[in-house]
Amino acid sequence: MSLGKQLDKIHYQARKNKWLGYFAIYCRIVLAAGFIPSGMQKVLGERFTVLAVNHPMGHFLDAFFHTGYYYTFVGIMQVLAAILILIPRTATLGAFLYFPIILNICILSLSVRFDGSQITSPLMVCAVLFLLCWDYHKFKNIFPFNRGIATQELPVAHELTKKFPYTFFAGVLAITVLVVFHTRMFYRILPRNTFSDCITQCNTENDTSCLDFCECIHKEGQPLKKCLTAFK
Repeated sequence: MSLGKQLDKIHYQARKNKWLGYFAIYCRIVLAAGFIPSGMQKVLGERFTVLAVNHPMGHFLDAFFHTGYYYTFVGIMQVLAAILILIPRTATLGAFLYFPIILNICILSLSVRFDGSQITSPLMVCAVLFLLCWDYHKFKNIFPFNRGIATQELPVAHELTKKFPYTFFAGVLAITVLVVFHTRMFYRILPRNTFSDCITQCNTENDTSCLDFCECIHKEGQPLKKCLTAFK
């Protein structure tokens, strides 16, 4: 029996057990409860912890807090994953979104030996893995041992067209131009990697606001948000 068929058989037998179904529901509720409060703190712009900055985790979370809308974005993703994992029709999508976030938190907690999530985060990783295994039938075709089944509905060689997709590649070019334009033109000033690189953005040597911004970042080590506020 092939590996794919063996996994299908194990999965089928597991899905027949109602107690495992109850446990899947329990995992979804607990995982959602773990992400909604912490995610909302980030969405609301509040600090996640009161740990001292000289604590390894506190040092990381302080820098994380000063990343601006990236901090908010992570919170939104946590809340979204929690909501999706609660809804039966979107639970699998929620688990896929939840997994990389909690795995990152788990590795971080273990690497800095953080008491707050040193036990809970590995257990949450295991819970998400269980949910993914529970819904194995929904995504099993992505694995190489199920390749034959996954490719049955794809076009074969004699069905391929030689027509060049002008519209598609025009869209690719347009998106590339927009991304380059945004990253280069959207921001009035950037920290750059070094102080000397930063001051190249200054129009003149008398552009004190620009010079003060670069000094604020590279010499004083202040948060970006504070330096941008002073610059504006």
